[in-house]
Amino acid sequence: MKNVAIVTGGARGIGLAITKRLIESNYIVIVSDILEGLVDTEKIENSDCHYFKCDITKKNDIIQLFNFVKATFDKIDLLVNNAGIIKDNMIWNMPEEDFDKVIDVNLKGTWLMCKQAAIMMKAQNFGRIVNISSRAWLGNKGQSNYSASKAGVIGLTRVLALELGKYNICVNAVAPGLINTPLTQNLKPDVLESLINAQPTNNIGQPEDVANAVMFLGSEITKFITGQVIYVDGGKSISSNMF
Repeated sequence: MKNVAIVTGGARGIGLAITKRLIESNYIVIVSDILEGLVDTEKIENSDCHYFKCDITKKNDIIQLFNFVKATFDKIDLLVNNAGIIKDNMIWNMPEEDFDKVIDVNLKGTWLMCKQAAIMMKAQNFGRIVNISSRAWLGNKGQSNYSASKAGVIGLTRVLALELGKYNICVNAVAPGLINTPLTQNLKPDVLESLINAQPTNNIGQPEDVANAVMFLGSEITKFITGQVIYVDGGKSISSNMF
């Protein structure tokens, strides 16, 4: 049977690129997202792509998702925790609910997904988990909530690598930097230009660059790589400064 993967937030942007890359590599992919009808069937014309509406902040949604995977495929080879949100503001202007929401989705939601994946993977004595963090975990002005959530994802990744390693489960993280997504496309031209100029490579990454890193870490050849962070950021992680 083909390998089975779950990609949260897999219907748009980086998540869509990951979904497409996995399908190209002969995976069955369950796309999990909070809204219905987001999967572009013109971009993914493949019976190996399944959509499952799931709010990763709700435990019961996640349990239903994994029950579906268990009943339909009886295994899970790869979990990609890509779903996340951004609510930027300087700390003195940031509403408390914006902090809570970002932590709830980006960190707790990832933890809830990892918990259910760990239960299945431990029982089958195999699995790969790839958590999408961000270069921002090193610190960005105006992102005290987002940076904290993504730093938490790094810590979670390292702990799970320790806990699950003896069960043939590798847990790693990918930390993207400036990537060409709808979010960056909506930036003011001068702001985007400044961000691009701050990259050592002097360019912007593509969603496919992140997908390639996920594909590598999610493969069976990475049996001796766990608890690690791969930066896909054009070298920006060498410096923690935003500009």
